[in-house]
Amino acid sequence: MTLPTPTGAGQPPSAPPAARSGRYRLLPYLLLLPGVAWLLVFFGVPLLQLAAASLYDPSGSLSTGYAMTWAVGNYPDVVQAYWPQLLRSFGYAGLALVLALLLGYPLAYVIAQKAGRWRNLLLVCVVAPMFTSFLVRTLAWKTVLSDNGVLVGLLRDVHLLAPDGRLLATPFAVVLGLTYNFLPFLVLPLYASLERLDPRLLEAASDLYAGGAQAFRRVTLPLSMPGLVAGTLLFFIPASGDYVNAELLGTPNEYMIGNVIDSAFLVRLDYPRGAALSFLLMAAILAVVFGYLRRAGTEDVLS
Repeated sequence: MTLPTPTGAGQPPSAPPAARSGRYRLLPYLLLLPGVAWLLVFFGVPLLQLAAASLYDPSGSLSTGYAMTWAVGNYPDVVQAYWPQLLRSFGYAGLALVLALLLGYPLAYVIAQKAGRWRNLLLVCVVAPMFTSFLVRTLAWKTVLSDNGVLVGLLRDVHLLAPDGRLLATPFAVVLGLTYNFLPFLVLPLYASLERLDPRLLEAASDLYAGGAQAFRRVTLPLSMPGLVAGTLLFFIPASGDYVNAELLGTPNEYMIGNVIDSAFLVRLDYPRGAALSFLLMAAILAVVFGYLRRAGTEDVLS
């Protein structure tokens, strides 16, 4: 006669609940390891090398070598020499951001709330320019704004531009290029927030006798703040460090701090001052970002 086998006999004993819980707690950290390792190798290590380069003796050269003299004086030297370009960078980025908001917010709202079956097509139109090289897009604006172009000729004909006036090689051209090139970084986060907006909330605001402007101020704008904060940061950070638009659409009078850094590393081969400028730019951008987030709030920015 065969005796019945007890339930679970012949199976390895399962781990206690406490051990399983410990493994599950470690799982998120294990998943983070590849990303952390990538950042350490390709961001952390170069950043440390850049920090070290900013403290080299600026009297050295590539042929004679640079000596580590902890030359912290590189920082006040570059601030004194290039503060106009630094302020100009943030000024141009700020103007471009304002222009992008005036263009991008209505565009994102229409796509999210009014486009209907045309929504996907309009989204493709927003991101399609990014499939083209950044350099090619900027060169295209150089053609559009050229002195012999159709746009300048039209503005001269309607007397909005002087007979000898021009658009290219002006601050306007640089700001316009920044606005165009980074506009999708503002529109897409705004669209993501506005797309989740419940139309019934606007109907309720209308039932409570709120006008269109008041409903926008009390309902639409607060609910779109996460996308607005994220979009403005994604726009402002690369725009303030850009140098291609000022190089191709402006003159040395419109050069931004990115142009100075590019020249320091690739033309003058002044690595210590170029590294110091790079760190100052990063510090200035971080200060602006943290100040903005502190004022605007960070709740649900990434939601």
